[in-house]
Amino acid sequence: MKKLDKNFEDIISVENLLEAWREFLRGKRGKRDVQEFSLSLMDNILELHAELLNHTYKHGGYQAFNISDPKPRSIHKATVRDRLLHHAIYRILYPFFDNKFIADSYSCRKNKGTHKALNRFRDFGYKVSKNKMKTCWVLKCDIRKFFANIDHQILLDILKNYIHDQNILRLLKNVIESFPGGLPLGNLTSQLFVNIYMNEFDKFVKHKLKAKYYTRYADDFIIFSENKNLLEDQIPIIRQFLHEKLRLELHPDKVFIKTLASGVDFLGWVHFPYHRVLRTSTKRRMLKRLRENNSPETRASYKGLLKHGNTYKLVQKIF
Repeated sequence: MKKLDKNFEDIISVENLLEAWREFLRGKRGKRDVQEFSLSLMDNILELHAELLNHTYKHGGYQAFNISDPKPRSIHKATVRDRLLHHAIYRILYPFFDNKFIADSYSCRKNKGTHKALNRFRDFGYKVSKNKMKTCWVLKCDIRKFFANIDHQILLDILKNYIHDQNILRLLKNVIESFPGGLPLGNLTSQLFVNIYMNEFDKFVKHKLKAKYYTRYADDFIIFSENKNLLEDQIPIIRQFLHEKLRLELHPDKVFIKTLASGVDFLGWVHFPYHRVLRTSTKRRMLKRLRENNSPETRASYKGLLKHGNTYKLVQKIF
């Protein structure tokens, strides 16, 4: 297995911290804590660099707040200096690990994202149904409390398979164990860590289950097949792997097998063989937000969203 060819100094160098600051700053210039940090920017960066170099750095605590996006979520925000370090780590690790991920993992990756996942879903539907000549069955699963149930030790053991630099591993352990139980939704590093974690499952599905038509977005994943019985047989195997290898569980209310012709709900859209329509709850949420904020930016954002499905009547009604 090819190991990371970067070292600890690549992460903690002043040059990397400065580049990380430039990336971190995007969209945050108006935040008070960011402005305060930037008042003594070089002093703060040099102090952080010295702590990292001397191995005295200790990750700080988190500020918690709740959002609805659309379901209630608890976000934990680290201090500015810790988030700066997250960006510095991410800059070095992401390019290496992104090359390790399967092509059909779409969450929190450059040149991937929701829209490409939706299009991949459509392509798989065409292929498996032989352009609607055969019945296409879809297994859809969701992992229960995904971020909250990431096991720290398992994650660290996976990272050890790819990273030989003990100082990097100690730093990653410092970041991972700064949050008691699971990973915080607010950390940039968490986005990378969960993909590294779930890459073990992705490889299992592709290489052991031999699932040719599989795609995953965060904790939602889909397997297409002409054979319903095959998909039914795979559910307990999937459960066992997730439980034994990753200490994760499938959400008991979000595992189902349906035909594509009956409509499959995935990433805010209900998909059919030749079209997709906006999920009812997504449509209601959109209309509510437009009533609350009908700015040009909001309207443009939703127009962009609606381009990705069969929404002509809805667009005419709203816009």
